[in-house]
Amino acid sequence: MLIAAILLPFGSTYTFNKHVIKHRFCKVCGVKVFYVPRSNPDGFSVNVRCLDGMDPTDFRFTSFDGQNWEDSVEALRELHRNRQ
Repeated sequence: MLIAAILLPFGSTYTFNKHVIKHRFCKVCGVKVFYVPRSNPDGFSVNVRCLDGMDPTDFRFTSFDGQNWEDSVEALRELHRNRQ
């Protein structure tokens, strides 16, 4: 995995609150590379700006209310199920 290869020399992990979610970031520049979201433990949240050769405008983004994620997570799960 490209992201894992990037993290080997420069990566670090931080947690907060209940220390469940492990956020991966670059310890040189501080950018969040990826993490496994609590709302979708079978998926990844990836910072597409960290992927070589990828243009963020090539992706379709879906808005998600992260502040009130408990209220919004079922809609996200349904969207995920419909894409499979």
